[in-house]
Amino acid sequence: MVDDRRVGWALAGLGMLLVSTDSLFVRLSQAGALDIAFLVAVLSFPVFVLLNRRFEETGLRASLRQATGPLVAVAVLSSVSQLAFITAVTRTDVANVVAIVAATPIAAATVAHLALGERASRQVWVAIAITAVGIGLIVGGSVGRPTLDGDLLAFVAIAAFAINIVVWRHHPGLSRYVGLALSSLITAAATAPFAAPFGQEPRTYLAIAAMGLVFSPAGRIAHSSAPRFAPAADVALFAPVETVAATLWAWIAFAEIPTPATVAGAVVIVAGVLSGTLVSDLVKGGEPLDV
Repeated sequence: MVDDRRVGWALAGLGMLLVSTDSLFVRLSQAGALDIAFLVAVLSFPVFVLLNRRFEETGLRASLRQATGPLVAVAVLSSVSQLAFITAVTRTDVANVVAIVAATPIAAATVAHLALGERASRQVWVAIAITAVGIGLIVGGSVGRPTLDGDLLAFVAIAAFAINIVVWRHHPGLSRYVGLALSSLITAAATAPFAAPFGQEPRTYLAIAAMGLVFSPAGRIAHSSAPRFAPAADVALFAPVETVAATLWAWIAFAEIPTPATVAGAVVIVAGVLSGTLVSDLVKGGEPLDV
């Protein structure tokens, strides 16, 4: 149904807008990547558990017994994606990271086709091509500076992120709250031996509290729910929203004025996302798009 697809688009867009604040809070905190990942996971876990108890009849343990494999898969993929992203932001330019993340639609469309036989529509592929042009304008020749390992970690983040979208799509009945709670638990356990959560600056705890209690959980819930309503390639098409929004947050918070090329790239990316979703829908008169 076209209405369901629009719900998926809205959730995907909202999710990426909220997740785009991760780069802002990471920079505001001025803490190490492992410290941030640990603290955010510790704060997020009870949020997901409480939401599960409030809105779902099946609790965490029962959900795990019913779908152990898929829930562990999305939890591990979510943990890898978030940890790789946070670490990448601390090791390379934010513009590099969010621009690389904007390549998610290509990865997700490919994985969805191979794993699920889900073919993206012509409109979505055209939109992906348009957003790729926008990404190129933003990144220019900066990939690999200041550190190549940060850029490579960003690629790891999008690979895990894209596969995760497909897993959520393949198992629409999975509890989003339980999957994300398990992800937080895995992240906390993996980073605990290396984290130094105590003795940080007050600004660090404020930034991480905003990230771990509000923006990150809300964004991840919205985005993980989107594949219930829209194809994986459609959901991933909204990943470039993070590219545009993160650039805007850097402008507002750190007075990092974007270059003309960045502004042009952002405009192209927005045009690409719109052309693959709302514009194509309007041109077809509200009829369902090809999948």
